[in-house]
Amino acid sequence: MRRSMRIITLVLAMLSVVLLIASLNENSAKSVNAVSQPERQVYVSGEAFGIKLYTNGVIVVGTQAVETNGKKVNPAKNAGIAVGDIIISINNINVYSSNEVSELLNDNNGLPYKIKLKRDGRYKTFVLKPAYCEREGSYKAGMWVRDSTAGIGTITYYDKKSGIFASLGHQVNDVDTKEIMPMLKGEAVAATVSKVQKASSGNMGSLNCDFRDETIGRLLENSEYGLYGAYSHISDNVRPVAVASKRMVKKGGAKILSTIDGGKPKLYDIEITRISFLKSMGEKNIVFKITDKELIKKTGGIVQGMSGSPIIQNNRFVGAVTHVIVNNPQKGYAVFAETMLEKSDSFVE
Repeated sequence: MRRSMRIITLVLAMLSVVLLIASLNENSAKSVNAVSQPERQVYVSGEAFGIKLYTNGVIVVGTQAVETNGKKVNPAKNAGIAVGDIIISINNINVYSSNEVSELLNDNNGLPYKIKLKRDGRYKTFVLKPAYCEREGSYKAGMWVRDSTAGIGTITYYDKKSGIFASLGHQVNDVDTKEIMPMLKGEAVAATVSKVQKASSGNMGSLNCDFRDETIGRLLENSEYGLYGAYSHISDNVRPVAVASKRMVKKGGAKILSTIDGGKPKLYDIEITRISFLKSMGEKNIVFKITDKELIKKTGGIVQGMSGSPIIQNNRFVGAVTHVIVNNPQKGYAVFAETMLEKSDSFVE
């Protein structure tokens, strides 16, 4: 019996030693992994830039009645075409510009056209019969179209790991249809802030910029989390900052990096007041308010063109400005930095 007990005790002691060694090995592995995984860094910008975006297809931005035989008819509307539709082809000829659409539709004698378009992600085909406009002496389709847009925003960061730059933090919408612009191609150009129109309650202000003859990069995608592109060079005004995970973002003091005059980007004080981790909140996961008196004096708060301004908290990149609360321009929304990085990383996977 005593011998059996000694054997059991010896086995237990050996098992304890094995478990201790395994534990030490596991901790050692964890320690090695922690050392071998450096913090992710990006180069935050905060500089204003110009956007030149060309659509994939031609967007219908309006329909118009044509006066014929003493009455008004709307050929496009009667055919079933609506504002926001994206025209893909006319009579099986693909179109990429408003000029191409105009040439095809104006060169007619009243014969119907087969219009293929994209609506809500689905392709549809309609037959449009032009109406004769007595005042102009020609046939009209009765619709307005657009193939490009230009605007301004703020560069959020450059990522040397992927060669991608990110900006805006939200998608670019057509000014008339309010729908996302279906991008075919585009470019980002350098810009200089020339004037600031201050914001007030119910009145959105804006940055006025002059485009410079200097291309920053080629645009790749107009996404719900920002405008992304492959950069050709990086500004000297950027600064390397570690990227914070979503869970690192806290309520309290932070700063936004933005350019509101012709000079370099500057840090301004804000306070993060609410954080949501719901995916449905998209580009509005962070709510903040401007507390910097200088910024409020110059801009009234957040103005158009500041979208994309990076947010820094505890020396980490935590998010980017996306929207202003119109009735209180000193308050706004932001998207998580981690969300934007996930998107920019997808271009190199």
